[in-house]
Amino acid sequence: MRKELASIGLDNTDKLLLTTPGLGEYISGAILFEETLYQSTTDGKKFVDCLRDENIVPGIKVDKGLVPLPGSNNESWCQGLDGLASRSAEYYKQGARFAKWRTVVVLRLWLLKKQLGVSLVMLQFLRCFYVSIQENGLVPIVEPEILLDGDHPIERTLEVAERVWAEVFYYLAENNVTFEGILLKPSMVTPGAEHKEKASPDTIAKYTLTMLRRRVPPAVPGSWVVLVQKQSETWKFLSGGQSEVEATLNLNAMNQSPNPWHVSFSYARALQNTVLKKWQGRPENVEAAQKALLVRAKANSLAQLGKYSAEGENEEAKKGMFVKGYTY
Repeated sequence: MRKELASIGLDNTDKLLLTTPGLGEYISGAILFEETLYQSTTDGKKFVDCLRDENIVPGIKVDKGLVPLPGSNNESWCQGLDGLASRSAEYYKQGARFAKWRTVVVLRLWLLKKQLGVSLVMLQFLRCFYVSIQENGLVPIVEPEILLDGDHPIERTLEVAERVWAEVFYYLAENNVTFEGILLKPSMVTPGAEHKEKASPDTIAKYTLTMLRRRVPPAVPGSWVVLVQKQSETWKFLSGGQSEVEATLNLNAMNQSPNPWHVSFSYARALQNTVLKKWQGRPENVEAAQKALLVRAKANSLAQLGKYSAEGENEEAKKGMFVKGYTY
């Protein structure tokens, strides 16, 4: 969010998103950074209380950002394991109820058969999620993100995604992790952002659901989203630099295809891009920006039910948001 706000010349201190009236009708959880978890509005109301008033569950990003992994051919991993147990306990006291630990997989490095980075990443998952986080009452999200960078076809992305998730569940099983106690947040299976042929939403849905069917054990459930939406199982998908409309269309196609799960979403830029451009940091634009947020939230809420139509979408929402080598 700091990078997104910087694009319109603002500091990471505004409350526009968290105080949008009616947001809880479409959004059931919000992932906060540590600083945001402890922040309040100008009138003294805690951000977590703003979320709770809308029946939105506060979550927390617990890693401390990507750093180079020595000996791994330019692979990266996330730092932040030191002191995580005590931090997780404090996050729970502050109101967080789930946590995410992000790490990325660069597909071109996997093509070179360099697996050191991914193997160490799996060990991070185990130490982070099941020692420090779960024991302190937070629901863990497992999120190995496969970046869109590259000109590879969708078949290659599927190959790498299957290998990554096979590795994930191998390490989880080897360490007697209870699959019923996790929530998955995979990337959609798409061609590389620089590939010459663009895949349709139906094709992306087909390949993504194929990956899930082949790799996800049936014991893996949804989480609190299941309780709110009365669905059987839930996966949350990253938008990963697609345009706002593309991310919504792809999600919609997955929920129109036969599958044994409820496929939900966890989007940042695909919810916020149009909102920030509408707002521009001007007080007189707050109401219009919040309405724009509700439009995107409702669109994706419909898409996770397979009931979305792109008819009437504005041109800004159709613009791609891919940034090569993007980090945060």
